[in-house]
Amino acid sequence: MRPLQPPPAAANRANRRRRNDLTLPLPHRDPSLAVPLPLPPSSAPSFTLSSQPLEYAQLERVSRIGSGAGGTVYKVLHRPTDKFYALKVIYGNHDDAVLVQMCREIQILRDVDNPNVVKCHNLFDHNGEIQVLLEYMDKGSLEGTHIPHEPSLSDLARQVLSGLYYLHKRKIVHRDIKPSNLLINSRRIVKIADFGVSRVLAQTMDPCNSSVGTIAYMSPERINTDLNHGRYDGYAGDIWSLGVSILEFYLGKYPFGVGRQGDWASLMCAICMSQPPEAPVSASREFRDFIACCLQKDPAKRWTAGQLLRHPFILHYASPGSNGRGSNQVHQSHQLLPPPRPHFSSA
Repeated sequence: MRPLQPPPAAANRANRRRRNDLTLPLPHRDPSLAVPLPLPPSSAPSFTLSSQPLEYAQLERVSRIGSGAGGTVYKVLHRPTDKFYALKVIYGNHDDAVLVQMCREIQILRDVDNPNVVKCHNLFDHNGEIQVLLEYMDKGSLEGTHIPHEPSLSDLARQVLSGLYYLHKRKIVHRDIKPSNLLINSRRIVKIADFGVSRVLAQTMDPCNSSVGTIAYMSPERINTDLNHGRYDGYAGDIWSLGVSILEFYLGKYPFGVGRQGDWASLMCAICMSQPPEAPVSASREFRDFIACCLQKDPAKRWTAGQLLRHPFILHYASPGSNGRGSNQVHQSHQLLPPPRPHFSSA
């Protein structure tokens, strides 16, 4: 995301008013205290879960949910309400430029309000560590889950597509869709997690890292820019990652011929130089075709989230009122093709 820039007229007025001989002493801040980071003003009204922001001092750590190279996630209790949240602690000391950029991103994330996207509640700076307060999903991530039952997989795909459709309509690209970033709660609601702040932080701290995300789920044109003349469509990239994840759930294993934890060269060859993986012939024609619509090597031929919400694999199992949530996009009916290999047909 580009840093917000003031309008040219405002910038010119600011330059005319600048006086180098005037100084203003800055107040001293105790770094041992955790304070919510200020958010920049926005012309659009921001959505907040409650009228009173959640304060860091009111949180009590209960247990550690997980950790990685970038930070640790804790289950925390908000004592005044006895409600649980997830607190993501991001390692490292961050300069002012990083904090400003993250504040802008957090403003967008706090405005996100969709039942299939994990809610972001607040952002704290505590002892130089960035801590993000998120909605708590009590059943954790779907990583390592085997879902051979097509109706259940259709419902899961519909929920993720609903969240992606919402984000894409608001010009937000996730760029790291994978099973570990899909969370579920005890009500069997699936939500997209881990986007925004973590991605901005990684890009800012490592200027050479233009590909933030997991290579195992990246689209071919993102890994090898020569495949699409250097053009990368982040929305189509999210759809590829979704297709790989859904196929992995069905198979119970990573769908390419190498392990997802393999070395970079092996994964690149498997993703960029071989044909996209297919659902087995034992699966339904609807499911095989759905996967083929996601895993088109040409990003222009991949279906959008709105189109996939109207795919027969989704509509066939959808309960009344749930099919294609958030999508009024209507296109021609999709003709399913016979085995052995489903192909994209224009819609």
